[in-house]
Amino acid sequence: MPGAVELKSDIWTYQEYLELPPDGKVYQIIRGELYMVPAPATYHQEVAINLTLIIWNYVKKTGWGKIYNAPIDVIFTSTDIVQPDIVGISKDRFGIVKENGVFGAPDFVAEILSPSTLSIDTKLKKALYERHGVFEYWLVYPEEKKVESFLLRQGSYTGPKAYLRDEEAEVTSIPGLKVDLKEVF
Repeated sequence: MPGAVELKSDIWTYQEYLELPPDGKVYQIIRGELYMVPAPATYHQEVAINLTLIIWNYVKKTGWGKIYNAPIDVIFTSTDIVQPDIVGISKDRFGIVKENGVFGAPDFVAEILSPSTLSIDTKLKKALYERHGVFEYWLVYPEEKKVESFLLRQGSYTGPKAYLRDEEAEVTSIPGLKVDLKEVF
């Protein structure tokens, strides 16, 4: 599978993740399998920064909660640790935020897609976020200039609801926030 690092054959855990050498690479563990994620392209970073700033400014103004961007560990279990591009946590759920990461399901997660992580983000991470209860998951397609939004309803994601560059995308998990995608792409 693309992005998989074959350093050992058994199941990777959070403790082993913490023991990885500080080699400048980004690692994630999904269902016990270790993945190395290459550094994002410059346009990926621009899109991530633009979207983060829009959400962060709104959240700061309204007091909804907190917004974090990569790198930040989101630890679901000892064998499911990821670093989403953008993470949102409502103030009612600050208890999952610890000094070394987020321990549990954020309210909002956005992944900015890259060719090297497309399969991981659209399949593995989508299933992971759904399984662990992330209420809203955005897939952001920089090249296509579109966003797909998935909402968790009765344990399963509905959608996607697709938004194009000339539209405003509603962030359902952050009441009142609509993102003008022309400011993102």
